[in-house]
Amino acid sequence: MSALFNFQSLLLVILLLICTCAYVHQIFPTILDRNKQGLMGIFWKAARIGERLSPYISLCCVFMAFSMVIGN
Repeated sequence: MSALFNFQSLLLVILLLICTCAYVHQIFPTILDRNKQGLMGIFWKAARIGERLSPYISLCCVFMAFSMVIGN
């Protein structure tokens, strides 16, 4: 089933996007900083969410991992 129709998979994709963008922004900040607007601005915004809400995002990742292990 695709991630669009399964809510748990959609949340997993969003969490992975946020974590990946925050990591890429930490390693290569100029890549995301020059694309703040337009379609590529989504990745810059995801990096900002990952940086500013990192304790909550990490808790969500841990909770998602437990729910994937226990739920399946």
